[in-house]
This record gives sequence, C-alpha cells and structure tokens, in this order.
Amino acid sequence: MSAISVTSLRKSYKNVSAVDDVSFDVERGEVFALLGPNGAGKTTCIEILEGFLRRDSGQVQVLGVDPGLRQQQQWLRARIGVVLQELAVESFFTVRQVLERNAGFYPAPRPIDDVIELVGLREKSDAKVKKLSGGQQRRLDIGLGIIGRPELLFLDEPTTGLDPGARRTTWELIRTLSSEGTTVLLSSHYMDEVEALAKRVAVLRRGHVVAAGPPASLGGRDRGQVTIRFNLPAGVAPSELPVTPTRLEGTSVEINTNDEVVVLNEITNWALRQRVSLTGLDVTRKTLEDVYLALTHEETNEATGVLK
Repeated sequence: MSAISVTSLRKSYKNVSAVDDVSFDVERGEVFALLGPNGAGKTTCIEILEGFLRRDSGQVQVLGVDPGLRQQQQWLRARIGVVLQELAVESFFTVRQVLERNAGFYPAPRPIDDVIELVGLREKSDAKVKKLSGGQQRRLDIGLGIIGRPELLFLDEPTTGLDPGARRTTWELIRTLSSEGTTVLLSSHYMDEVEALAKRVAVLRRGHVVAAGPPASLGGRDRGQVTIRFNLPAGVAPSELPVTPTRLEGTSVEINTNDEVVVLNEITNWALRQRVSLTGLDVTRKTLEDVYLALTHEETNEATGVLK
C-alpha cells in the first residue's frame, strides 16, 4: 500500500483552478519531493493531503485513509508530522518544555532527549525559544515534526535559515528517518537538497504535474547534450585539439556534444599520445535546477522569479 495515493485531484478557489487533474503516488519509506513555483498548486495539494483543506473532486488516500473525512482526521493526526515554513511556538517556553508539551499529543512519542540530540539542540535544551537563532528555531520546528514518531512527515523548506553544516546534519536526519520506515513528503527551493534526498519528484505547473520521476532522469537530463570542459595544455594551439571546441575563453575549453563517450575517448587518447595533461577535466549534464526552471519558466517569470 502506498503512503500517499492521489488520483485526478481538483481544487478551485471561486473561478480559479488551483489544482487540475493531479495524480501521483508516494511509496512507504520514500522521500518524495513535490516542487512548483508560486501559484502552481503545490501548497494546495499539501494542505489537502494534511487534511487541512477539502478537495473538490478526485481520490486521495493518506496512510490508507481519506484525509478529507472528519472521522479519520484524529487518527491521521496521531500518525503524521508537519514542519511548516513557520511554526507558532510560545517564545517564553524552553526548547524542552515545547517538546514535552507536544509529546503529550501522541500515543508513543520519541524520548525528549533523543529528539533534542537528533536536531542538534543539546546545548540549547533549557534556553527559551525567543533566545534561539533563526537556524536553531528551524531545528526546533523539525523536532516538533518528529516528536510523535510519524509514519508520514511533511517537510516544507526544512533547511531554510540553516548554515551549511546544519543543512547536512538535517539531510542525514531525513535519510535516517526514511531508512527507519518514515515516509517523507518534501518541498524545497534548494535543488541540491532535492537531488540529495528525494527518490522521486513531481513538478507542478499551473495546477498540473508536468514531470515526474527520479531526479537523475527528470526531463531527460540523463540523456542528450553534455558539456566537457578542460584547460588547454601549455604550448598547444586550439587547432591541434582532436575535437573542435564549442567555446574557447582564454585557456578554458568547452565542448558540447550528444556523444560524450566518443568525444571523451578522442580527447583522452589524444592527451595520452601527446603526453599532456588535461587539468580541470569535467563532464556535466543539465542540472536539476536547469530542468526545473525549463519546466516552470512561465510561472517563474510571471511570479517575479520567486519560487514557492
């Protein structure tokens, strides 16, 4: 059974269609990323899945129940965790007090000290929330999301405001939760984060799913043109290269090709025969961000470039 199953989901606000015929599934224990710019319908989808918003039509199952049924919502609340972009937490409570209070809402919560350790707040456990930095408050948000041992965790921009070290620590926590069987629905502006964590992604555009699949192959990025770069060896003229450069800037050589195996073979064999080194040799395909922007460019331009 899938953790989440969505079929032909629709939701409109007055005469504006926010979500139109959206379908996707999330496997149990999977990290799944739902992406889309402002106005694409991502937030609407997530709020329907969480049971906070009623849909107009379509079929939705979350942990085997319909989140839109009032009689199922208390059961569901005890089994999901939610980390929003901003949580309202009493500023005069300490970290420990906030976690202890929320732990009381669940039948079998994680031990408080374990949560504090997992989110890296051991030294701040007795500090008041108002004394925490923005990044530390974000860690507390994540702690509140995992305190109830959720079967399904919704993460909305989980590493916003975190420094690089804290971001990587959070990534490891998400991987650990997934390995333990927790399903994670992730929303993030950071494509490196999505690529590092998500097994599959779905991209929304104007209320429709325009692409879905593993990050590595989304939008055909595992096929097609690649860019090969290296520094021109000393004493070698560009005309001596076995392949004509697509672009030459100073000593930086760039070659675009649809057949990287053949081109790389020609370049490296030539370098070995000439006994020259190819410093800075690098092969790159389109990044996930390139694909994402290409899929959503109309909304990105219309929404002044702000992604949500």
